[in-house]
Amino acid sequence: MTSAAPGFRVVIGLEAHVQLKTRSKMFCACPADYANAEPNTRVCPVCLGMPGVLPVINRRAVDLTILTGLVLDCRIPEHAKFDRKNYAYPDLMKWYQISQYDLPLCVNGHLDVTIDGSADRVRIRRVHLEEDTAKLTHVTASDGAPASLIDVNRSGAPLMEVVTEPDIKTPAQAAAFGEQLRGLLRWIGVSTANMDEGALRIDANVSVWPADHPVGAAKVEIKNMNSFRALSRALAYEIERQTELRRRGGALVQETRGWDEASGTTLVQRTKEEAHDYRYFPEPDLPPLHVTRARVDQLRAQLPRMPDDVAADLTSQGAPSADVAELLHDRALTDYAQAVIQAGADVPAAVTWIVHDLRRVLNARGLAADAIPIPPPELAALLQLRANGSVSSTMAADVLDEMFATGKPAAAIVHARGPQISAADQLLAIARQVIQENPQAVSDYHAGKQRALQYLMGQVMRLTRGKANPGAVSALIEQELGGTG
Repeated sequence: MTSAAPGFRVVIGLEAHVQLKTRSKMFCACPADYANAEPNTRVCPVCLGMPGVLPVINRRAVDLTILTGLVLDCRIPEHAKFDRKNYAYPDLMKWYQISQYDLPLCVNGHLDVTIDGSADRVRIRRVHLEEDTAKLTHVTASDGAPASLIDVNRSGAPLMEVVTEPDIKTPAQAAAFGEQLRGLLRWIGVSTANMDEGALRIDANVSVWPADHPVGAAKVEIKNMNSFRALSRALAYEIERQTELRRRGGALVQETRGWDEASGTTLVQRTKEEAHDYRYFPEPDLPPLHVTRARVDQLRAQLPRMPDDVAADLTSQGAPSADVAELLHDRALTDYAQAVIQAGADVPAAVTWIVHDLRRVLNARGLAADAIPIPPPELAALLQLRANGSVSSTMAADVLDEMFATGKPAAAIVHARGPQISAADQLLAIARQVIQENPQAVSDYHAGKQRALQYLMGQVMRLTRGKANPGAVSALIEQELGGTG
């Protein structure tokens, strides 16, 4: 089910938990790069929750949260504070979490979510900052009894939470919101937002109501969704479950349920808490935050141009929209492409070639876009050689591979290899040789099989080691074969 059944309405709100890219944790100096560390090695008395220790606010985490609020068009209040959220879970070292309750850093924003060319506005209630919990791993002990292991490395890592209003109507819209939010977070560099690593974790609140009744306060929270596909599937299942419950006349129970990927169902975890259950009160060990307009303006000036603006520029200069969309998935690759264009490359050719050919080499070598060893002017030079006919597309791809392998400039490689062969007299002799040696392909061509022409062209390219001008070769072969296929 992707939308409300007749006679019912679906109400969905999301809570996105985002681990921020900082060097240290939220309230202590422990390194935040805990992901590949041995368990319980990125810890200190503060993140272990020892008595008498004092937290210190990570300024960079505050800045990254404000940057996120700005791209979501939030209002940044001048006054914010941290609060204690009290609850007792095994993964919460202090039995309270330092979070933000009534005075968050960012409020009243929005994100326009586009599906199939149609955009719907999802309002952002708040973006606030808190600390992450430790991590539990559930295992079976040597005696067969269940056991839980705790790793405190994650405890205290900066965690930003983006909370929407209940404006989302379908699982597809929820997944689209998550994908667009992830793209923005990566674009401005505040988080890797990798769901498989836990850097982005999305919880969903969903409720189904009779269409002729007002929407009430009860809702079901769904956790444990580690992909957008899982988010969509979990919501679809829960909408169907609640709809059937409503049809039977049942009341919606406010609870937290976990998504079980194997069974494709949600399972009850606990009764969902209300705000008063957490007994919030201002964190006594941290001062209130005063966010000046000057600081907000400084942060706003650090923001890069947004993807929609970059896309509009590139497509207006002739770049294919599909290639532009692919390019914009990677901010570093986009920055590189713009540097290549600034160095003189044709816009459509640069975008398409970088998305396909350059990324092919990056994938083959296991390199990220921010580790491209070729200076942008050198790639622009290669594209100019391709544009003026000095190299063919096949040659350009080979030259690119050699540039990666040797670090040599494109012009030097092309000079050593020799330029593209376009002279008709040189190509004609080779074309006639290929035609004479491949009578079956000639017969297939005259029988109307166009693939035969491609085969013959491929043989010419093989004999010329990729140097032949493909357009000239095609014309010569067709001329020699009588021009009909």
